[in-house]
Order: sequence, then C-alpha cells, then structure tokens
Amino acid sequence: MAEPCLVFVGSLNREALYFQGARGTGLTVYSFDEDRLAVETLAGFTGIDNPTFLSVTPDGRRVYANSEIFGWAEGLVSALSFDRTRASLAPIGMQPTLGSITAHNTLSDDGRWLFVVNYGMGAGGPDQSLVVYGIQEDGSLTPPVSSVQQTGTGPDADRQERSHAHSVTRIGPNLLLVADLGTDTLTTYAIDEEGSLTCRHVCPTAPGAGPRHAALHPGGGWIFVMNELDSTIASYAVSTDGRLTPVDAKPAVPEDFSADNHCADIQISPDGRFVYGSNRGHDSIVTFAVNEATGQLTHVAHTPCGGSTPRNLGISPSGRHLLCANQNADVITIFTRDADAGSLTPSGKTIAVGTPMCIRFA
Repeated sequence: MAEPCLVFVGSLNREALYFQGARGTGLTVYSFDEDRLAVETLAGFTGIDNPTFLSVTPDGRRVYANSEIFGWAEGLVSALSFDRTRASLAPIGMQPTLGSITAHNTLSDDGRWLFVVNYGMGAGGPDQSLVVYGIQEDGSLTPPVSSVQQTGTGPDADRQERSHAHSVTRIGPNLLLVADLGTDTLTTYAIDEEGSLTCRHVCPTAPGAGPRHAALHPGGGWIFVMNELDSTIASYAVSTDGRLTPVDAKPAVPEDFSADNHCADIQISPDGRFVYGSNRGHDSIVTFAVNEATGQLTHVAHTPCGGSTPRNLGISPSGRHLLCANQNADVITIFTRDADAGSLTPSGKTIAVGTPMCIRFA
C-alpha cells in the first residue's frame, strides 16, 4: 500500500474587493490516502495573509506562498518549512514581490530559483511583472535577483487596460513562459546561471483571449493555455529555443451556455493524454484528450465541479484523483480519474475548507 500523499491548500483569510468573502485560515497540510479516500489534517499556519498560490518542493519539506493583498503596491512571498514527522509548519522568511496582486509562482527544476508573477493593478510601486529569487540552503529566499516589466493593453477595456501577468510556467531547463491576461501574449524568457532574464519570444494569442494559466506536456513539445476571457483552451507547439506556434483552440464551455464564464486553472495528466480546465460560471471541469503527435484537442466531457467557482485544480502524483478547489462553496471536491478514458467521477468525498484558492501535491 502506497504512503499517503501530501496535499497543501492555501485559503483566503483577508478580504479583497474582487473576491466574494474570505472564510479561510491560511495554509493547511493534509494527508490523502488514495486507497481509502481518507483525508487527515496534519498542520495549519494562520500567520500568512491570502496565500492564493503555492509551490511545494517534491519532498514536501518547503512551501513558497504568495500573499495577494488588495490595495498594497507590493505583495509578499513567504517561505515555510513542513516537518512531516512533527506535523508542523514553520515560517522561514519572506520577501517583497516588487509588484501588486501577486498571482502565481513556480520553482525551477533544479530547486535554485523561485519565479513569481504579479498581476498588477493601478499605478505606483515597482510594478514588476516577473521576479526571480534565489533559494538558499535552508529554504529561505534571497532578495530579488532580477525582474522584468511587461507593458501593453488588449481589446477588453475593463480587464485589459494594462499588462496583467497571471502565471509563470517552466517550458524547458532554462526557459519560462509568462501568460499575460492584459496584453494577450505568451512571452518566453531564458534564465542564465546568475538568475538574469532575457526575452526570447512573444507569441500573441487571439485578441481578447486573456491567457491565464498554462500546462506543459510531459514530453515537452506542447503547451496548453487556459484563456480566462474568451473561455477557450489553446495548444501551442514549443521549440527548444522557446518559440511558440499556435496549433489548436477549443471552447471550454458548451456552445449553448450563454451566462458569464471565466476560465481559471488547467492541469495535464501525468501521462500527457488529457488536459483539465476549470470553468467559473459554468461551474464545471472540462476534459480534452490530447493528440500527442499533433497537439490537437478533442472534447471529452464537462463534469460538474461539485460546488461553485472552481478556481484551482490538482492531480495526484499517481494520476488516480483530481481535486477541485471550489472557492465560493468552501469545499474541495475529490474526483476519481479514469486513466484510459480521462473521465472524472465524484468520489463522494470532500474536504471542507473556507474559500480554498490553491491545491498542491507532494
């Protein structure tokens, strides 16, 4: 019997105008036994504001959490340690993020760097889009090593009045992809041994698409992007030098759905055969099969998310289960995933969490 995996959850605990309540407590770690579908709370940490996005080292010993604070010219990124034997979380330190509405972060493959993006609202402050931090031996973060500012607008005057970097994704050993909702661009950057950034390629998306999150195929040849504003999932071919070429785009909601919808997260199965995206409004998880030879997408199903406002998804390391953070229903729904068909089936098990925002496995 496999050892239970770890599930790290960030929840909203400080009000922001664009969220519908803050009923969470901060950061919580759970043990998840996939054989028994048993969830146990291991540790919690309330001394962090609005950890809306997390990255966790593969061994689960280090957590890096963004603090997204409305009205601040700069957010924060915190480093924490988790001791599984003692079932305890402890802060290591924090750094300012050089920008407002800190939205997303990811670790480098070698564990040397943490990359953070700021959505950015209004004017003032350092207003950097992508920031690089070094990771020290004890897990703490250095002050910012380098940063870049993205600029531009899009056709949606309300949501694309300026650059809004929404995520950063590794697309190669030394390559990063920044999805910018405000400028309808996917920008690749190279990072060198000193942590400096060089822009490699800017790929425009469809006007008004609003790219939000991205998922890299395990084989590395394709990237799949969830577009928040036009409710589509798009696929791109990725070259070794970071150049993107559009391949396919499919609607993430049914054609007859006429209410407002804002896509959020996207995840890819460990075998690369299926992608899953969350729909806030339609309140569903859309599943597409991936043609691994061409990058084309084929619709499989829409599955009710088990709550409302499915903000974030997580697929267990085994690929057997998908967890959905339903922000406005205060619940994480646990789905059983069919590896052959890609389909999702409610397991009947849930995790009660106030305003869950992000799920990460270790």
